[in-house]
Amino acid sequence: MTEAVIELQNVSLTLGQGPSSVNVLKNVSLSVNRGEATGIVGPSGSGKSTLLMVIAGLERVDAGVVRIAGETLNGKTEDQVAAFRGRNIGIVFQSFHLIPNMTALENVAVPLELAGHRDPFAVASRELAAVGLSDRVTHYPGELSGGEQQRVAIARALAPDPRILIADEPTGNLDQATGRQIADLLFAKASERGMTLVLVTHDPALAARCGRQIAMRSGRIEPALEPVASAGSR
Repeated sequence: MTEAVIELQNVSLTLGQGPSSVNVLKNVSLSVNRGEATGIVGPSGSGKSTLLMVIAGLERVDAGVVRIAGETLNGKTEDQVAAFRGRNIGIVFQSFHLIPNMTALENVAVPLELAGHRDPFAVASRELAAVGLSDRVTHYPGELSGGEQQRVAIARALAPDPRILIADEPTGNLDQATGRQIADLLFAKASERGMTLVLVTHDPALAARCGRQIAMRSGRIEPALEPVASAGSR
């Protein structure tokens, strides 16, 4: 029996106030099952990244219900949502978001340490090895290539062993060959660990690797696309 780990019901969100306000999401409903790989596509400004931030609890909705991993985020305090996110959701951004004065090991370990993990540096070391960076743990972000920095970011996202992995344009700052390697890594790790993967991308080839595609336009989800190749296919 399939289990929905992401459930949005009639979600709407407006950003800004007064004349400059923008209705970014308009009555969006979405369900994503455990272990599913879902690609969110659409033109710039269609609401893709905002939808991802709502799933992560980084944006509060004005209306509708957000239920993630069986818990309703509506009504939770910021601290409660942050704690929930730390346990259940790993996030990979286009721009890496690494702390420049911390080593690769520290970048992965510190969030675990702040969350009270018993052995954060051992976990961080293991996760960096899992993404092929066992020989780069003492290097700072400025000493790493773009692909290596994104691997650190993936290790950081995977370290808490989340149920959901979300990625916002994870290959957007990388050349084609490096981007393909990062995509391979994301799909492989999600599959190995049985995680639900949701990614936003402008790359049709990357979206086509997902078992399901969701198209957005003007803050709404468009009618379903035709089924595509299963996750991990090339």
